[in-house]
Amino acid sequence: MPLKKGTEAEFTIEDAAFEGKGIAKVDGLAVFVPNTAPGDRVKARITKSKKNYREGKLLEVLEPGPRRIDPKCRHARECGGCSWQHVDYQYQLEFKSEQVQDHMERIGGFDAIGVRDTIGCEDPFYYRNKMEYSIGARRWLSPEEINRDEYVDDHCFAAGLHAPGRYDKILNLRECHLQDPVSYQILDFVRSWCIDHKVEPFNIKRRKGFMRNVVIRTSEYTDDLMVNLVSYKDEPEIMEPLSEALLKEFPQITTVINNVNDRSNPTAVGRYEKVIYGPGYITDRIGSYEFEINANSFFQTNTRQAERLYAVAREYADIQPGDTLFDLYCGVGTLTLFLSDKPSRVLGIELSKVAIRNAQKNSQKNNVDNVDFLQGDIQEVFGEEITGEYGHPDCLITDPPRAGMHPDVVEHLNTLKVPKLVYISCNSSTMARDLKKLSAVYAIEEVQPVDMFPQTYHIETVAKLRLKDEN
Repeated sequence: MPLKKGTEAEFTIEDAAFEGKGIAKVDGLAVFVPNTAPGDRVKARITKSKKNYREGKLLEVLEPGPRRIDPKCRHARECGGCSWQHVDYQYQLEFKSEQVQDHMERIGGFDAIGVRDTIGCEDPFYYRNKMEYSIGARRWLSPEEINRDEYVDDHCFAAGLHAPGRYDKILNLRECHLQDPVSYQILDFVRSWCIDHKVEPFNIKRRKGFMRNVVIRTSEYTDDLMVNLVSYKDEPEIMEPLSEALLKEFPQITTVINNVNDRSNPTAVGRYEKVIYGPGYITDRIGSYEFEINANSFFQTNTRQAERLYAVAREYADIQPGDTLFDLYCGVGTLTLFLSDKPSRVLGIELSKVAIRNAQKNSQKNNVDNVDFLQGDIQEVFGEEITGEYGHPDCLITDPPRAGMHPDVVEHLNTLKVPKLVYISCNSSTMARDLKKLSAVYAIEEVQPVDMFPQTYHIETVAKLRLKDEN
């Protein structure tokens, strides 16, 4: 039977593939079906027909495979926050190692790289220290609601997460297991309070309304708890009584912020912010280093796994007393400071001016005096002038964005010939591409995946590189 768009058929899911989608094979043709697990026998409808593959929508699980489990959350199938809750966690870890291995072999061309078992989370739920909930005037409707005979109104005060691929529709959450349970309780309280007090949700298409987001930050090592209320307008007559009600219901809240985003962009970052209660920040630690985290600061989303990731980076870096260390794409300096105890000199380089200011502040807060931070585009500032001013690095850490490193940066690393190099990546496919080029000068000795985001297909990876012997 030809698998045209709209065709409904039964498939056996053989494996997991890109973005965690299940993959079936029909006459050698790959069919990708989200929300499935290896071994599942499913009924699906073809939604996209391409030359070499098809994409399908799961209609029914006819026979669950051995990897399928019952999701913890009622929203698991519709929500983009936990796309893999239906898959056994041990298999999630195995798949992530296999995915990295596949990228190393297929993209990098490496036959004998040792990819270690993925380091998993002790608790694969409630691991996030930040949740950014959206609020909108239109809620996402389930297929069951859409198929009802009677009319279902989607206009309401919807608070939760965006439905996958829909910037204008909010999945109106009734539970969430990504952050400490108090997080959802606060969201639910804000939603109820706004409905009771006739506070309108923001309508992004009409640019009307008031409430836009609720962003909650928790601390792993202190009792700090931040609630950041993002509104379209600055209206203290709404924000102040809402904050008072929140503090009465949740006395453990240590600070309340109001970010005012009066622009059309959909972000939860306001054009300006007001501290309504508390110091305006929370404090957390990574290792022995303490960080002040503002409403819009970047901080690793999974604190305990960040510590495990950084411990791997420290092991691979093998920094010796007196070494000079460079940290490319250093962000707010969390890893830079984490590795600063042994080297005599450390340089962190980062494009974002805000991140560099935070990094300098973090350095001062922790009384670290052997670290310098340089703001600029890595491609432009990372050249011979840097080594002339700061010395030749004995070790270099690079943690680029998902797109990987610019070819000019890779070329300069090959020319620089750093004895010890550590590559950290949130995208093992672009990392494999860059490692292939770096392998002309460096030996890739080992690769360690770390699961920063359980219940999703995302994976963080650390690679250990050493300068090849030129003799």
